[in-house]
Amino acid sequence: MKTWWNKLSFFVFLLWVAPNVCAQSNFTVTSSVANSVLHGVFDPTTYALGSTATPRAISASIYQDLNADSLKAYIVHLASFENRNTGSDTASSTRGIGAARRWVYQSFQRFASQQNGRLIPSYFQFDQGICGMGQHRNILAVLPGTDTANHQMILIEGHMDSRCDTPCDTACLAEGVEDNASGTALVMELARIMSSHEYPATLVFMVTIGEEQGLYGAGAFAQYADQENLPIAAVFNNDVIGGIICGQTSSAPSCPGVNAIDSTQVRLFSAGSFNSAHKQLARYVKLQHQEELSAIGSAQGGWKGVPMQVSVMAAEDRTGRGGDHIPFRQRGFSAIRFTSANEHGNASNGPGYTDRQHTSGDVLGADTNGDGEVDSFYVDFHYLGRNALINANAAVMAAYAPPPPSDVFVVGSYTPNNGSTITAFFEVSTWTPESEVRIMVRTALTEFDTMTAELSSGPNHWIGGVPSANVYFISACAVRTMPDGQKLESLFSEEKMVLAGQIGLEEHETVEVTAPFELLQNRPNPFDESTWIGVHVAESQTPTKGEIRVTDLQGRLLEIIHIPLEPGLNEVLYDHGYGQVGTYTYSLFVGGECVGTKQMIFAN
Repeated sequence: MKTWWNKLSFFVFLLWVAPNVCAQSNFTVTSSVANSVLHGVFDPTTYALGSTATPRAISASIYQDLNADSLKAYIVHLASFENRNTGSDTASSTRGIGAARRWVYQSFQRFASQQNGRLIPSYFQFDQGICGMGQHRNILAVLPGTDTANHQMILIEGHMDSRCDTPCDTACLAEGVEDNASGTALVMELARIMSSHEYPATLVFMVTIGEEQGLYGAGAFAQYADQENLPIAAVFNNDVIGGIICGQTSSAPSCPGVNAIDSTQVRLFSAGSFNSAHKQLARYVKLQHQEELSAIGSAQGGWKGVPMQVSVMAAEDRTGRGGDHIPFRQRGFSAIRFTSANEHGNASNGPGYTDRQHTSGDVLGADTNGDGEVDSFYVDFHYLGRNALINANAAVMAAYAPPPPSDVFVVGSYTPNNGSTITAFFEVSTWTPESEVRIMVRTALTEFDTMTAELSSGPNHWIGGVPSANVYFISACAVRTMPDGQKLESLFSEEKMVLAGQIGLEEHETVEVTAPFELLQNRPNPFDESTWIGVHVAESQTPTKGEIRVTDLQGRLLEIIHIPLEPGLNEVLYDHGYGQVGTYTYSLFVGGECVGTKQMIFAN
């Protein structure tokens, strides 16, 4: 479903064929059955299991069924095609993109046969000039949902194409294990195990091509989904998702040092800050991991139960990089990227580049004892499996979730004498027939500071313990009680911003803020590599322009960021680069005059 957040920032990606941008055409879903399901035109009873399993039980079953050996087998087979460049051989049965995509398609067919045809394989074909070839195919596996009255779709994707230094080198060895056989394997394994269950929403598992030359495969499907008004509620893009070893030039924000290992963290990248549906989707994934999947892992243990840190990142992607979630964001669909905590290189491929990403060295691992067998793996299959489970758990919960509340606002607050926290009174004016809601509050973080622990049956809620701040961001989710007692949250509503001092408990009415321009605290703070700087402009002001001037504590000017200033909240993303620490100041200048200064902390 197209989201309410559609402030599209233009992302400049390094395209080797700039004239072909947005030239995708002649879209074809080769399976007419799959095409009908995508459009919500199908009889759900044809694919129904008649199951009464709850979302929690389904997630627990997927947890049990996921197999790290299957992930390894997929990756080994993908690597065997030697070069999966988008422009590589399509005729060979053993080498190139054609053989690879036919194998993925046949794998989807095999999964479908195991589920009595409930999973529907298809190609998504489109015309686009890439590396001398004019026609290309993504591979789909479509699992019809049970609810056609409120037809929704959740898309889990990963790109299959690989490359070396030169974007169209079809002769080099380009096994592309981390980038991105790992993501393709994740999508394939989830298609296999998730298709043994049914969900109200339709699930689409998609393996794309053309990512390395300009996000073309994802761009084509996003354009098709936009044109056909397909109701995509969430997009989970998985790219560079299985490696755990830090390279010398890893794209920021990432690694603490060369050969550092991290197998317990996954990063969620998404666009925007305040009022971003993409950030809200990332927060939803993290919440479901904390409250559902972690409990399953704790109860069952083993390598799947190793605690995982889900980090909601400030930026849309790593510095100077991009992925297949971006075309969906550009078309107004909620989209996020799952990426390993560590990656081996920044794909710069310049002089002295020794990392594996975008080279012939992106292979399965090393033979350290000389017996001809890989015994030191660069991809951790258990880590990849845990990342797959985070995807699956969030998709299950979102597929069963009720619609979010449509409006949330603050009608009062109370600040204790010590001023350290506030208690606020919120009203949800409209919500779904579900009788419960949950309130979420953010201050200076990309993640929630506070969430209501107790759910009530009325529209009005008190929440305490919110850190004192000059700005608050409020949202809510509807809650459905499942037969097993699980409290199932919806995706989060649109955020509302409240400035401290704008509300009063006695009057329950807005207080006029007299300052024409208010510089807000950056979020997050401290921050990793990127942070959002906001300016609130009074409604009485006419649009103008300002400057954010960043300096160190000695007064040296580091950067000037131009910011349009319109009534309401205005934000810019400041990217200081990876590897810096310390305290810096930032000041807002309007008409040449400084109207506010604050400090921010760089902490990698």
